[in-house]
Amino acid sequence: MTFSAVAHGQKDTTDFRVSFERDGKPVSPFHDIPLYASETDKTVFNMVVEIPRWTNAKLEIATKEPLNPIKQDVKKGKLRYVRNCFPHHGYIWNYGAFPQTWEDPTAVHAETGCRGDNDPVDVIEIGEAVGYTGQVKQVKVLGVMALLDEGETDWKVIAIDVNDPIAAQVNDIDDVKKHFPGLVEATEEWFRVYKVPDGKPENEFAFNGEAKDREYATEVVIETHHAWKRLISGQIPSKTDSYEINVTNTTQAGTPGYADAGSALSIAGATAKIVAPQADSSRDKSYFVGKAYSKI
Repeated sequence: MTFSAVAHGQKDTTDFRVSFERDGKPVSPFHDIPLYASETDKTVFNMVVEIPRWTNAKLEIATKEPLNPIKQDVKKGKLRYVRNCFPHHGYIWNYGAFPQTWEDPTAVHAETGCRGDNDPVDVIEIGEAVGYTGQVKQVKVLGVMALLDEGETDWKVIAIDVNDPIAAQVNDIDDVKKHFPGLVEATEEWFRVYKVPDGKPENEFAFNGEAKDREYATEVVIETHHAWKRLISGQIPSKTDSYEINVTNTTQAGTPGYADAGSALSIAGATAKIVAPQADSSRDKSYFVGKAYSKI
């Protein structure tokens, strides 16, 4: 199952969008790309890359727009960029989301004590290859952190591309600590301070910032997948006074938002197919020089 990304407009403008197609048919990266990469293997997930590692533009799935293209977030009329909080530069992993998941804002999580943030579940992919906006990676789940962002639960699932050279050696959060020494701690610090340069206080975490293991993380993904099923089927309203989700889709026949390919809304503007960068990936690799370095 192959999906292609299509760019509309100019980067670093409010008009920029990245939409998705499958065999020339428009699809939503939120509702139409399957969560699972295979119907028979429930351990490999599709991840939609929004933000490539080392970049700063805050790109995200537009949950309120038809077919949910990726766009750059805007706040107070200005395009959003994350600040470089030394020693970090931009996003320190490939950042994106799991399709067909939803952090339900109507439900309070029993352990975090907060409602969901009304978005697909965020994923940080830690493999060596830098992704590109609109890429659909196949990843396996390794752990999860629970950011409490302005009173909402904002899960950050830690994952690795199944095609990464050391993916076979990294299967749980302890393996991340072994093969990527310092990355879990750097991740906690990054999320804790990234809003400070904009005058906001440090973020907080549930579980005292602890990264939970693969089993716990997988439960979070499954739980949010079930929440998405309730949303897309209409069991939970897609629009209330407190939140809104556009549920337009082209694959979920029988759901309130279903639209066939002929009537699916298109995005205006010049388009160009997005292809993977061809540059030598070694220039972007992070070198982890802790005890595990000789084994990488």
